[in-house]
Amino acid sequence: MEPKNLTRVSEFHLLGFSEEPDLQPLIFGSFLTMYLITVFGNLLIILAVSSDSQLHTPMYFFLSNLSFVDICFTSTTIPKMLWNIETQSKLITFEGCITQVYFFTLFVVLDILLLTVMAYDRFVAICHPLHYTVIMNPQLCGLLVLVSWVISVLNSLLESLMVLHLAFCTVLEIPHFFCELNQMIQLACSDTLLNNMVMYSVAFLLAGGPLTGIFYSYSKIVSSIQGMSSAQGKYKAFSTCASHLAVVSLFYCTGLGVYLSSAVTHSSHSSATASVMYAVVTPMLNPFIYSLRNKDLKRGLKTLFEKVTVKCPIVLESRNRGIAIAEPAVWSPRSAARDVSRVRSPPTAVRSSVPTSATRESPGRTRRTRGSQKYSK
Repeated sequence: MEPKNLTRVSEFHLLGFSEEPDLQPLIFGSFLTMYLITVFGNLLIILAVSSDSQLHTPMYFFLSNLSFVDICFTSTTIPKMLWNIETQSKLITFEGCITQVYFFTLFVVLDILLLTVMAYDRFVAICHPLHYTVIMNPQLCGLLVLVSWVISVLNSLLESLMVLHLAFCTVLEIPHFFCELNQMIQLACSDTLLNNMVMYSVAFLLAGGPLTGIFYSYSKIVSSIQGMSSAQGKYKAFSTCASHLAVVSLFYCTGLGVYLSSAVTHSSHSSATASVMYAVVTPMLNPFIYSLRNKDLKRGLKTLFEKVTVKCPIVLESRNRGIAIAEPAVWSPRSAARDVSRVRSPPTAVRSSVPTSATRESPGRTRRTRGSQKYSK
């Protein structure tokens, strides 16, 4: 495309899914529901893993990191789209668009790398069970997550900086509900050959490379499961991998479907609709996929709910005086009246220590009283 009418870009127009006013409330409600389910579902997994000591294993450590990334993944795009629908405005600033490209690319690559690390964890657990705790030590787990973050940050920084050097025409309409890297490159009027080469090369390395590693890990896992003699052992080994395999298949199939459909049909609206699958639906389904067939995670969620819902006395500790005050868990008017009567009535120790005139008697009177009692008998 030849450059013409090049101006300083200040904002873009996100066309979204539909421009019909009647469909906007339906779109708003659907995406708001999916976003809340995604946030609360993944947040429950993070809280369950952190609160249950039996879930402090490499597998659930990577799962909690994946849940955190999924929350950030959807928070990059959905809140802005909901805000645009609510305000009936489709504008997004150039800086906001570049920010969306940066964080969206960051969390997509980080999601892929974490899924690859989880596949390696399952490979070690099933193919080398005796050396699992030695190989997957806390230092290695933290290092794998850190390397995934560093690679994702550097890649997204490279892609975003290359977009900043592009020149855009006056037509700044993005046929999508968020700023995607491929869509912004297509809007540029300057030469985009270098951008396309870098984008497809990085996609081949950071998507094809991890996918190859996942295939290799599962090929070894399948051959190891086939060598097991116990049917119960085969079922247990397969059940630990079924959830991860379902998430990998859903993520990669929807992602490849988006780009293949856009390359074949050249329809921007169909591409935007298909991208909902891997950008919104997949992070929403991850908590359900990992928790439905996982007994340990179910137990962790049950423990979390019990800790939240149980009613126990509230103990307030005074650090200055060193006094602990226990408040009753259930309040009633009768208990309140009883507490007030206790406060008003003088202590027993005070009554016994201070004799009154009625109880103060002389020794002689005491002896006469005892004598009269004997006479009456």
